[in-house]
Amino acid sequence: MPDFREERERLEATLVSDRGVRAAESRGREKWEEEDGLRTCFQRDADRITHCKSFRRLKHKTQVFLQPEGDHYRTRLTHTLEVTRLSRTVGRALRLNEDLCEAIALGHDLGHTPFGHAGERALRNIYKEGFHHYEQSLRVVDAIEKDGQGLNLCYETRMGILAHTHGLPDESREAVVVRLCDHIAYLNHDLDDAERAGLLKPEDVPPLIVERCGERNSRRINAFVEDVVEQGMHGEIGLSREMKEVWDLFHEFMYERVYYNPVAKGEEAKVEGILRGIWEHYVAYPDRLPPEYRLIAERDGLERAVTDYVSGMSDDYAIYQYGELFIPAAWSVR
Repeated sequence: MPDFREERERLEATLVSDRGVRAAESRGREKWEEEDGLRTCFQRDADRITHCKSFRRLKHKTQVFLQPEGDHYRTRLTHTLEVTRLSRTVGRALRLNEDLCEAIALGHDLGHTPFGHAGERALRNIYKEGFHHYEQSLRVVDAIEKDGQGLNLCYETRMGILAHTHGLPDESREAVVVRLCDHIAYLNHDLDDAERAGLLKPEDVPPLIVERCGERNSRRINAFVEDVVEQGMHGEIGLSREMKEVWDLFHEFMYERVYYNPVAKGEEAKVEGILRGIWEHYVAYPDRLPPEYRLIAERDGLERAVTDYVSGMSDDYAIYQYGELFIPAAWSVR
């Protein structure tokens, strides 16, 4: 059987420019593994993430709106898929490694909590060591998945996941692409969802955004993507001065009108009570943790393991757990 991986690695010498990371030049995995005959190392990373349990749970985790009534609001999974497609598009246009872009994008939000950023803020208050979803995403692939063994991903994939919020000094250009595409995706799809929820009307969008990016979600995304590609072709990967002005206004507008909107976020006050109750219960009764988390507790400490367990829950499962632990069951006298 031909070695398709080797053929792909030879092609990458042409397809991936010197600015990108070629699979054959990866810094490798923490634990050595024999190479696959079909897939490059970054393709294997993308597959491992796609098939892991944390990835599947993203479909039941909040993006922005808690428990929305409707089938078309984004979840953490649909957000991840949108970021992945944008990242591959930009990566291909800039002759970077599309497979590395894909692997980073697929894994970037694995550490997100139930109930979106409200859950992240709650766990930051509950767990004295602090909690950040980008650090937890790396921990998921390094130390939680596969019953605490981790996925043994390549260095470049791992560092891209860690860098997707704030960046790192030695990050790859593929990591920069994912970070920009993450912002492009969530700003635009959160605006789309806010309009769907009736929080905003199309005429509420600041005129500068409409003027430079268009009125529709697809046109706005395309305007940002084209600008990133244009800038990346002639220098560092980023935004032009004109689009950075739009970007900053877009962030300010979304935080003021959506992310801090009392109607949209009214239920978030309940989140810390739910997660704190669950967290304190398992700290008090560690023998009730699932077996894989008891093993993590032996290795990394009880509070760390309970934080891992709670942060990995889906929204519905956290509500179910809270109900099982603290709400009396119905009963009848016969």
